[in-house]
Parts: sequence; structure tokens; C-alpha cells
Amino acid sequence: MSKNTNSLTQLALQKFKKNFWGVLSFWFIILVGLVAVFAYVFAPDNSQYANQMHVSIHSKSPGFEVEILSLPSQIKSDQNSFNKMFFGKINTVTEVPLQEYNINNQTINYIEYASDGLKGIEKTYTIEEGKNPESLITNKTFYLGTDKYGRDLLSRVLVGARISFFIGFVAVFISLIIGVFMGSVAGYFGGKIDAIIMWVINVTWSIPTLLLVIAITLALGKGFWQVFIAVGLTMWVEVARVVRGQIISAKQLQYVTAARALGFGDFRIITKHILPNIMAPVIVICAANFAAAILIESGLSFLGIGAQPPMASWGAMIKDHYNYIILGKPYLAIIPGLCIMFLVMAFMLIGNALRDALDVKS
Repeated sequence: MSKNTNSLTQLALQKFKKNFWGVLSFWFIILVGLVAVFAYVFAPDNSQYANQMHVSIHSKSPGFEVEILSLPSQIKSDQNSFNKMFFGKINTVTEVPLQEYNINNQTINYIEYASDGLKGIEKTYTIEEGKNPESLITNKTFYLGTDKYGRDLLSRVLVGARISFFIGFVAVFISLIIGVFMGSVAGYFGGKIDAIIMWVINVTWSIPTLLLVIAITLALGKGFWQVFIAVGLTMWVEVARVVRGQIISAKQLQYVTAARALGFGDFRIITKHILPNIMAPVIVICAANFAAAILIESGLSFLGIGAQPPMASWGAMIKDHYNYIILGKPYLAIIPGLCIMFLVMAFMLIGNALRDALDVKS
């Protein structure tokens, strides 16, 4: 007679692997995570926040090519490779899009790029002896075109993934700490403690999420980390309600009664016995909170109180270009909108897959 040695975790993992959309969403999220961490490695414009502006080539279509003249400046950078990889390169050159140019010995005669068939300003630049003038001119392709400030849209999308992706982790982490603690205390001890915590939960729950986030953001100030904290502080109530309900049911079971009979303390019973057995629904709600945090951050950036310029954010990109939808260049707003949609959909699909895999009744 064969013995089945598969644990519940292995069985859940096997069920999850059979869910095509769950697995696809998992690898998509991993891909977005790698892009978010190493955004400046993948981005064609690896300047800080991908903020290299070329106003003369604003709002160009995908695939636009132009010659760029890089003029050295007096600014010297002592950035190391680690800092450049994760925080972007400090600009030490001035980039000038060219319409025409010719080289005469060490002199570059060029005409700056001008849109709408206009002729740009003619200028001359002389370089030092021994340097090759051709090395200052490169051909640059903007694969997704440029935004209204002439920045590379592809680079902005890649760098913007960092905020949308990491806000999910920070918000879920904060909501887990507060929600699991409050829900555990309320559900396990009950009585007046439960009544007080439920009153706090109900009051917080009654306030519209976006309004509460705006209030917290205004109190903490505008900024990158303030938004992360504000979103996390508004998402703990769902976790707390789920944990409380699960603990109320679990504390009546025999293994909790046995633990009390053995003299174990309340803290050990909650952390070592009850919480590991009720984490399945908490994991599912965390996946949904990931998606909700991304949408809330995008809404805040759209309203102008999220990530502040020049920081790249998908929500801020939609805000900057939503009027281009009726001006013949809708992709400037649609591309970051699709990025938000696909990432949110991936988290929702992986949440559904985890719900099915962790369902003990099946």
C-alpha cells in the first residue's frame, strides 16, 4: 500500500501549476519586478528618472529617429556603477537633436532640429584637437516615441514601473503588520477589546479610501514614501476583518483547546498555531490589495499628489497626456494605461489562482 507523502503546501503548489492564467500572471509579475529593479539597465535613456528633455522633438510617433549631438559640460560626476544602475545617471552632457550637420576638421556646423517643417538655428561647435567629432554624434531611435517634453516614452514607462510595482509591496507589508495584529487581538480576546477595535475598523471603513489617502498624504506631505505609507495605512482594515473572522472560528477548534491545556501562552497560540492555519485567505486578499494599491497610486499621481515630477509614474504620465487622446496621439496616455491594466489584471488572476489552490474543500 503506497503512502502519500505530499504535504498540503505541495498539493496547493501542484494545483497552482495547473492553472495556466495563474502561472502566466506569476511570471509576468516576476518580469515586471525585474524591470522595476533594473529599470535603468533596460531603459534607452538611463538618466535619473529618464528625464532627458528634447523640447524640439516633443510628441513624436513611435520609431522616430534623429541624430543627437552630445555637448560636454563642466559638470563632473563621481557616480559609481552601482549608483548608476539603481538610481540613474547624472547628466553631464547637453543633448541637441540635429536637423543637418557637417564636419570641417575639428568644427561641427549644425542646424538644430525644428518641427513642422521649420528650419532650426544654425550653430557651430569646435572640439579639442585629437578628438573625433563623429564620436559626439549618435543616431537615436525612440521606439515608443517621445512625450510632450521630448523625453523617451519607453524609458519613462520602464522607470515608472518601479513606483507602481513597489507601492504594492510596501502597502501590503504595512497593511499586513497592522491588520494581522489588530485582527488577531480582536478575534482572540473578544469582549471590550473586540468592540473597540471593531469600532476603529468600522470608522476607517466608512471613510472613502481615496479621500482618506488624500488626507494622509496632505498631512505627511507630497512625496514618494508618503504615498506608500498613506496607501498602506488605508488597506489594513480588510486584512483585520478577515483575520478576526478566521480567528473567531479557529479558536473554538480542538487544537487550540489542546494548546491551552498544555499551558501555552496566548502569544504562542496565536503566532504558532492559529495564524499559520488561517493564512490562505490572507494571502488571497493580499494579492487583491496589490492591485488596489497600484490603482490608488495611479489615481493619486493623476490628481497630482502622488509621485512628484520629474519622477516617472504611470498615473502621472496619463495625467500629462490624457488631452492627447483627442489630439491624434492617444498612445501617449494609452500605453501607461495598458501597463496599469495588465499589472492589475495579473495580480487579480494570481489571486484567483491562489484562492482555488488553497481551497481546502477541494
